[in-house]
Amino acid sequence: MINSLTQAVQFGLRDKQVNGKDFQIIVPLYSRLMAQGAGENIKGIYGTTNWNWSLQDAGSQAFVKSFGQEYGFPPSQAAHTCYVQTILYADACARAGTFYPPEVIKALEDFEFDGMGNGKTLYRGADHQCFKDVLVVRGNENPTSQFDLLEVVKEVPASQVTYD
Repeated sequence: MINSLTQAVQFGLRDKQVNGKDFQIIVPLYSRLMAQGAGENIKGIYGTTNWNWSLQDAGSQAFVKSFGQEYGFPPSQAAHTCYVQTILYADACARAGTFYPPEVIKALEDFEFDGMGNGKTLYRGADHQCFKDVLVVRGNENPTSQFDLLEVVKEVPASQVTYD
C-alpha cells in the first residue's frame, strides 16, 4: 500500500477529475506503519482502520496507557490487534476448557464482546467474520508527532457494515 499510494499521488491522481468529478484516493485499511511509510502522501487521504490510539473509551485508554508506559510511545493498530487476539484466544480456551482447535473455534463462534475499542464486536459463527464499528480516518494534514498520522473523522456503526 505504501508504494501504491505514493505512486497514485506522484501520478497526480489526488488532483485529477474524471467526468467532472474529483478523483478520490481511498485506502481500504490504514495502519500506522503503512501511513509512516507513505509519509506526506497520506495527508488528506481517507481510509478505514480497525482501531486508533486516540479513541477515548476506557478499554482503549487503558491499553494506550499501559503500552506507552512500557514502550514510550502509543500502540499501533497492529499492536492492538495482537493484544486483543491474544486475550480472545486465551478466553476462548478457558471457556472451551481445552486448547483443542475445534473446541476453541466453537467457543469463538457467535461470541460477542466489548471493551476493547470502538464498540461491541461479534465473531459470526456461520462464516467466522468479525463485525464491529468501523473507523473512517483521514491522513492528518498537521500531525503533532510521528504517531499522530491518522485523524478519526467518523465511526460507522457495525449495523451499517454487516452483510449476509
